[in-house]
Amino acid sequence: MTPLKEGDKAPDFTAKDQNGKTVSLSDFKGKKVILYFYPKDDTPGCTAEACSFRDNYQSMLSKGFEVIGVSTDDEKSHKKFEKKFSLPFTLIADTDRSIVEAYGLWVEKNMYGKKYMGTARTTFLINAEGIIDKIINKVDTKNSSQQVIDLLQ
Repeated sequence: MTPLKEGDKAPDFTAKDQNGKTVSLSDFKGKKVILYFYPKDDTPGCTAEACSFRDNYQSMLSKGFEVIGVSTDDEKSHKKFEKKFSLPFTLIADTDRSIVEAYGLWVEKNMYGKKYMGTARTTFLINAEGIIDKIINKVDTKNSSQQVIDLLQ
């Protein structure tokens, strides 16, 4: 699969959020979206990233962005993560990996010499027409929202 690049149309998807509600990317047509992919709920890096977006959520909204997090965890895990850290945005449960695969983010990873498949932490800035404006491949988990803000200036 050819990796997505800036200027490409963002692949649409339909999946359940942390509340069991069906959500599609096309629901956000006409709005700008920060679509961020992360490996696992309630792990140190993913928590830092989610809390960074939480802490700057109002700023993102004021710039016209909706924030959507995606991982392969299920709805129940997302709900627990949302509650524990008071996350004000949508978390998509991509349990069948169809979204991470559509975005080319199901990749081989290597930790302590052990190879395994997992989600590549990546953030997409999608404009109101559904086009990918920016891609952040090297996400700074503690400053993820600041990375987005820096790109918007």
